[in-house]
Amino acid sequence: RSDADVLARAKSAMPSTLAGRRVPHDTMRRRIAEHMVRSVTVAPHVTALFEADFGAIIAHREAAKAEFQRHGVHLTLTAYLVQACVEAMKAVPVVNSRWHDDALEIFDDVNVGVGTALGDKGLVVPVVRDADQMGFAAIEKKIAELGLRARDGKLSMAEMQGGSFTISNGGVYGSLMSSPILNPPQSGILGMHKIQERPVAIGGKVEIRPMMYLAVSYDHRVIDGKEAVTFLVRIKENLEDPARL
Repeated sequence: RSDADVLARAKSAMPSTLAGRRVPHDTMRRRIAEHMVRSVTVAPHVTALFEADFGAIIAHREAAKAEFQRHGVHLTLTAYLVQACVEAMKAVPVVNSRWHDDALEIFDDVNVGVGTALGDKGLVVPVVRDADQMGFAAIEKKIAELGLRARDGKLSMAEMQGGSFTISNGGVYGSLMSSPILNPPQSGILGMHKIQERPVAIGGKVEIRPMMYLAVSYDHRVIDGKEAVTFLVRIKENLEDPARL
C-alpha cells in the first residue's frame, strides 16, 4: 500500500468538521518555520548529551554577584555557558565552522548567538560578537543589552546575523531535556536546561546535587562523534570548575 493511499484513508477517517479557528501566520513565524525545515533538510543532525554538576557555578555566582552588581552587571548562568563554550572551542575549533560543498570553513571569530524567547511572538537569536575576545563581565553586559533590545523589539538585522555557534536555554521554561535544532549554516548548538536536584554517586556515596542536562546537536558532515563528545566534556569541566573560566 502506497503512502498516498494511507494518507487518503487517514483523511477520510477524520471528521468532516472540527471546531476551531484559523490564526494566520505572521512574518516571524513563517521565517522561523522555513529556517527550521531548511535546517533538518540540509544538515544531518546528531545530539550528544551530558550532565553537569552546577554546585560550583551556583556557589561562585552567589559569592561574586554583589561585586558584579556594583558595576551594573547582573550575573546569569548564560554568561557561564557562553564562556565555557568559548574555552571548549579552543580545544575543538571545528565546532566553530561551516560546511561548504568543496571545503570546510573554520572561523577565526567566535560569535555566539543566544536564543531569546519573545513570549508568543517567537524566538530571536541576537549574537555576541567576538566572545573569545571579551572578558566575563563584558559578555554578561552584552547578553543583557541584547536581551533588552530583543524584548523591546529594537534589534537590528545585523545584530541577529553572523553567528558561528548558538546557545538555547529551554531551562527557563522548565525543560529538563531536549534535542536542539541547528541554526544553519552553523555546525553546532548547545541546549541548556533546567537545573534540578538529583541523587548522584560521588566517591561511592549518594549525594543530592544541582544537575543540568547539556545537549549539543551538531552537523555530522562537519563534526564527528569524538569531537562532539570532547567539546561537551570540556564544557562540563569548565562549568564544574569555574576557576577555569
